[in-house]
Amino acid sequence: MAKKTNQMYPNMLNNLKTMGEQIKLARLRRELSASLVCERADVSRATLWQIEKGSPTVSIGAYAAVLHALGGMDKDLTLIAKDDETGRLFQDLKLKVKKRIK
Repeated sequence: MAKKTNQMYPNMLNNLKTMGEQIKLARLRRELSASLVCERADVSRATLWQIEKGSPTVSIGAYAAVLHALGGMDKDLTLIAKDDETGRLFQDLKLKVKKRIK
């Protein structure tokens, strides 16, 4: 059976590539070897390399494990969609305003 792949837009791929570069820089700043991060995150070196390249085929769990192995950086994942301005705008548009009777 063929593996299903999701369509990725160029800006999404650029965001993943940037995130991968930032993860690699964080590892290098901490002077952590790739093998040590792999051991801490329980991922293979190939997976770490794919993460550092920003591959869309790596699971978010592997990304989170590597971020955690870098010193608890996985806490930043809870900030995703925290302030959903667009969602709140749509929600406010659906609210009905009651009209008062004169």
